[in-house]
Amino acid sequence: MTRSSIAPAPAPVTTMPDLATVKSRQQAAWSSGDYAVVGATLQLVGEELCEAMDLRAGQTVLDVAAGNGNATLAAARRWCAVTSTDYVPALLDRGRARAEAEGFKVAFQEADAEALPFADHSFDAVVSTFGVMFTPNQEKAAAEMLRVCRSGGRIGLANWTPEGFIGQLFKTIGRHAPPPAGIKSPALWGTRARITELFGAQAFAMRLEPRSFMFRYASPQHWLDVFRTYYGPVLKTFAALPTQGQAALAADLLALVQAFNRSGDATMLVPGEYLEIVVTRR
Repeated sequence: MTRSSIAPAPAPVTTMPDLATVKSRQQAAWSSGDYAVVGATLQLVGEELCEAMDLRAGQTVLDVAAGNGNATLAAARRWCAVTSTDYVPALLDRGRARAEAEGFKVAFQEADAEALPFADHSFDAVVSTFGVMFTPNQEKAAAEMLRVCRSGGRIGLANWTPEGFIGQLFKTIGRHAPPPAGIKSPALWGTRARITELFGAQAFAMRLEPRSFMFRYASPQHWLDVFRTYYGPVLKTFAALPTQGQAALAADLLALVQAFNRSGDATMLVPGEYLEIVVTRR
């Protein structure tokens, strides 16, 4: 048999994910439970990000995938003109109530992070804390943030790292309920390499700093109860599993906490590593 008579091996079939379906399922997950209960505990991250961005009074700021408004409120407290967006209306309502309670005027608008309804170069600053990193089309979401930010403006992000507690939380969840094939891990947004891929070509400067948020709960079981009840992705994963699978997931999550816990007593004190990112747009 000659070399020329050997038929070439068929090319591997690559299954492209249905991003619209993935987004719809994600939206349902984040709409379940009550993320605001967990989100409110993360307020410090929004404050520190706005400080890192050196926001000034009067600047226009867009909060993308704002959740219940941590970065929104942090920017408003610095007298910025803030527009807060998310694709979960109930979370915008929670952010609106917080802003009204503190007496800040903030514009709230339902919006998809992958198709922001704003003109090019509309904002002095664009922020997202643990929000935009969960978009299924990462390239599109990053391109939208760059598009609406003016030249010389800043994009500020706080993203969980793959090695940190929340990155490992999603890895653990994925072992029990595998994500759709072809979807990039959200935790990639917590790596220098991925941020450079997404923003580097249009960045005048980038500053990336690893930081930790301390998860403080009464006990590991208390944390599990809160996340299982209120944190959409965890709630939905438990709901999709049979009773035996739920018990196995609970055991794995408690073991994860145990591996990270620094409390030295019955409480939970777990550092959640994230990457603080400030991009100055070209």
